[in-house]
Amino acid sequence: MNGKLRNMATVYIKKGSKMLLLDRIGSRVVKRSWCGVGGHFEPEEVNDAKTAVLREMNEEIGLTEKDLYNLDLRYIALRLVKDELRINYYFFADLKEDVDREFSSNEGISRWFDFSELSSLEMPFTSKYVIQHYLEVGCKTDMIYGGIADGEKVVFIEMTEF
Repeated sequence: MNGKLRNMATVYIKKGSKMLLLDRIGSRVVKRSWCGVGGHFEPEEVNDAKTAVLREMNEEIGLTEKDLYNLDLRYIALRLVKDELRINYYFFADLKEDVDREFSSNEGISRWFDFSELSSLEMPFTSKYVIQHYLEVGCKTDMIYGGIADGEKVVFIEMTEF
């Protein structure tokens, strides 16, 4: 490993039993698939994943932090790809009830999916496991989970402060 890192932040926005996803078209990093809203850190954001995800969310779909509640970092996933360590910071948030509009994005096509539809969608490797774990376990806790991709799955553990 040469020490090259790629830091990315994503937010999954929920409204009731639905989640907003983007069909990424023309991404440099992920093949066309359904993703949360987000992207790469800017150099000045390297120690602030929340700032990165808020900037990306505003650029991609025009939302700001005031449009959300329960915005929390819930997952950090690590994956080694072509001698590059990809570190993904996954946030989850709820859209406020008074925010009711269609979302358009220059990054792809946005669409709301019922939670029951999510497992059938094509997603980036770690994203698919994050969503699966969140729906089965994470949505019932307020823990942060660390995940390591091993090529077949992502193994999650609760991260505790000590």
